Amino acid sequence: MPGICRDCLTLLAEERRCPSCGSPRVKTHPELFDLSIAHMDCDAFYASVEKRDNPELADKPVIIGGGKRGVVSTACYVARIRGVRSAMPMFKALQVCPDAVVIKPRMSAYAEVSREIRKMMDELTPIVEPLSLDEAFLDLSGTERLHGAPPAVMLARLVKRMKEELGVTGSIGLSHNKFLAKVASDLDKPRGFSIIGKAETADFLHDKPVRLIWGIGPAAQESLDRAGIRTFSDLLRWDQEALTARFGSMGYRLWHLARGQDKRRVSAHEPMKSISNETTFFEDTASIEILDGHIWRMSEKVADRAKAKGLAGRVVTLKLKQANHKLITRRVSLRDPTQIADRIYRTARGLFDQVGDQGPYRLLGCGLSDLCPEDQADISGDLLDPGAARRSQAERATDEIRKRFGTDAIVKGRALR
Repeated sequence: MPGICRDCLTLLAEERRCPSCGSPRVKTHPELFDLSIAHMDCDAFYASVEKRDNPELADKPVIIGGGKRGVVSTACYVARIRGVRSAMPMFKALQVCPDAVVIKPRMSAYAEVSREIRKMMDELTPIVEPLSLDEAFLDLSGTERLHGAPPAVMLARLVKRMKEELGVTGSIGLSHNKFLAKVASDLDKPRGFSIIGKAETADFLHDKPVRLIWGIGPAAQESLDRAGIRTFSDLLRWDQEALTARFGSMGYRLWHLARGQDKRRVSAHEPMKSISNETTFFEDTASIEILDGHIWRMSEKVADRAKAKGLAGRVVTLKLKQANHKLITRRVSLRDPTQIADRIYRTARGLFDQVGDQGPYRLLGCGLSDLCPEDQADISGDLLDPGAARRSQAERATDEIRKRFGTDAIVKGRALR
């Protein structure tokens, strides 16, 4: 059975330890050298960058997020073992992990590391489809001749380089389509390398919960539960027409995914359509003060990502999900595109004021769409808000200060809500 040592990249047969370096990190699989669709997902990316930049944090539980009234953006694996989860209120996270080190996000630092990882991936294949700063699909079909090694070897080399040159780790999922590659990358984190081959697809999926499917959230899961669908084997009992009649386009997709079929191509040239951030609350809330704080922090994150990518957006969207899972979406088109957090926040807060009394809410999201290059941003100004230009200039100055002295150099009061 073909195998590879993930530490020294030695090719080998089925063995428990590498005969060259003695490492136990050996990966073997019958289809190891036959598969070429991969998903790479960095491990606790934001926290990994913070630990890399501050070695004193190496063995400590680290939480990336806001103040005591904020929520967890992400957490390192030490904190996760203690019970910390993304979107958990900070006060609850500190209850289960009181010795955690809480750090505010440094999006510019994470974006810079992300760009370096992207350069490494581009050296492997021109077909890279990024999903966010810390994950991407890769199609390495036909690259073995170029590199003189099969895709599995090049992927092992990629995460080895990420660790050695950038100080961050990643997990690889390798399979024969995008759906299964993404599922595989979550099977053995951190520093995982998981494979789902064609021959084992049906057996692998048989008893797995349908929540493995990317995009199946609480509301969709509730609808599936009502239909008696909890596992892939439950899905297999439905014919395509019945699933489509019951669930529409999602039913058509589910029928194919239940059989491990996914014809979507890895798309390297898919233009980014939107930039968004959302969070599901640990407990439903109707507090205007808490929700306002979340709107500001999300606006900052969206603005930071837009600036990092050199983009601006004309349409601001606010998304709210009520306690009964009913989704409320509001959007407005601006006079000209923006990448300024203050303008995104004020627009999103105006949208919230239209519907804010319909809480409590379990989810809140904010986003920018109708994207364009940043040189088209904030050209004409806001005639109805004479102070907008001054606040925009102040934000640009704040960005420069934070680049030099860190994100905590300047913090707005509303960010602590």
